Order: sequence, then structure tokens, then C-alpha cells
Amino acid sequence: MIAKIKEAVDFWIILGLAGQLMFTLRFVIQWIASERRKESVVPIEFWFLSIAGSSILLAYAIHIRDPIFILGQSCGTFIYFRNLTLIYKKRARERAS
Repeated sequence: MIAKIKEAVDFWIILGLAGQLMFTLRFVIQWIASERRKESVVPIEFWFLSIAGSSILLAYAIHIRDPIFILGQSCGTFIYFRNLTLIYKKRARERAS
């Protein structure tokens, strides 16, 4: 019985769970930031956790060969990078003015 459990909890399961934990943690970070400011905010950490979590989940999805999961995570990752790009461009414009 214990050997079966050890077999089931392999590297890919742990990796997938880590990715899901990061992906979930981004909502906790966003919630805490919003509560502190008393308004809805999306801190930059949200986007970094989104990229990390979705990248790990994408690797897991590719490993298990799930096309729906692959499509969902790959599209999201592009959007998270784009949001970071927009944030950094805005900051650069603000510093320049």
C-alpha cells in the first residue's frame, strides 16, 4: 500500500501541485493588497506568481498531454507577460516625465 502511494506521488504530481499552489497564492496576495488599500488592486507580485504558476502548470499539462489544459495555460502566460510589459512601460514613462 505504501509503495503504491509513493509511486503515485512522483515528481510530476509534486510539480503540478506546486504550480497550482503558486497560482492560488496569487489570489491571496491580491486579496491582502486590496484589503490593505480598501480598494481592488492588482499588485505586481500577482503577475509574477501568475507567470510562475502557469508556467509550471503548462509543463505539467504537456507532461500529461492534456490539450485543453495546455491551451489554457499557454494563453494565460502570454497575457501575464503582456501585463508586466505594460506595467514596466508605464513606470518608465512616469520616471521620464
